[in-house]
Amino acid sequence: MRLRHPDGSTVHLSYCTNVHAAEDLPGIHGQLSGVAARVRRLLGVERLGLGLWLSRHAAAALTARPEELAALRERLDALGLEVVTLNGFPYRGFQDEVVKHRVYTPDWADAERLRHTLGLAGILASLLPDDVAEGTISTLPLAWRTGWTREKAAAVTAHLDAAAEGLRALAARTGKVIRLGLEPEPGCVVETTSQARALLGDVDHDHLGLCLDACHMAVGFEEPGAAAATGLPIVKLQASCALVAPPGAQRALAAFDEPRFLHQTRSATGYADDLGEALAGGLPSDESWRVHFHVPLHDTPPPPLTTSAPFLRDLLGALLGRERPLTRHVEVETYTWNVLPGAPSDIAHGIAAELHWMRAQLAALGLKET
Repeated sequence: MRLRHPDGSTVHLSYCTNVHAAEDLPGIHGQLSGVAARVRRLLGVERLGLGLWLSRHAAAALTARPEELAALRERLDALGLEVVTLNGFPYRGFQDEVVKHRVYTPDWADAERLRHTLGLAGILASLLPDDVAEGTISTLPLAWRTGWTREKAAAVTAHLDAAAEGLRALAARTGKVIRLGLEPEPGCVVETTSQARALLGDVDHDHLGLCLDACHMAVGFEEPGAAAATGLPIVKLQASCALVAPPGAQRALAAFDEPRFLHQTRSATGYADDLGEALAGGLPSDESWRVHFHVPLHDTPPPPLTTSAPFLRDLLGALLGRERPLTRHVEVETYTWNVLPGAPSDIAHGIAAELHWMRAQLAALGLKET
């Protein structure tokens, strides 16, 4: 969906397709004609934005076979779908039975991450609508923090420089500017926006910047205005909500302790790298806990649990409720529908409800649908 900011610029709203277990091109075409098309109809919009996730296998196939890439764009157009952003964080198997730390591999010290990301950039330049000149890709915050060395840091610097050079060359060749956003996440080398500022202060800001994930920021106890204070370009906002447990109510989180994804858990004074570790005594029970479990934006879990939706509203205000927007790409990223306790068998209604909720938040800030 497209919305007009009061300053006249266009803000793109989408949902991220990493919620779907599609590893190959037939699977991607199936998710487009299935869930995505139903979401568009439920919302009653002419155009639905997708934050497309492409596995390594699917991306390689599109790069090797231009006719498949052309067919994908035609399919998107026929279904009333458009892509201006890709989620380049997961590399493969994001809806496998167990993902956990594997989502951080290959990291940015590995040349394969650079190759895959530049491949995604070329694909996105071809998928962008004719009237859109800029696309964005989100990526991991360098690596998981353990095993980080000087040698890895040097390799990362070289690979980020090469990424910026590759994106500049792509823009010169296609006229499409693709911007890469590092996504800070608890437990990683870059956990917070302030750490990102220290890392990205001197890079090519025309092509490299931040992807903010609202859930990650809330779990890290960041302030909504922290991102604006960095001075870094915010290429994309991932609209997401964390799970919150008030003091003494943490046992209610047990239903969310599932084996697929990593659920970093933080309190004001402590942290655990997964929810199970926290429940086993890794965090003080007399403090509120925030859990990296993306829960639906529009809904609340059974009491006494709540979500970080108030934080998300404040972050939207900090980024979009001003004279000029600090980002123009907003992606709803609730990838946990398939492991959510009590989740519906058909998630299209849930995704549509999230987008409807987000549309209302943006309208309250003065944005209008186009």
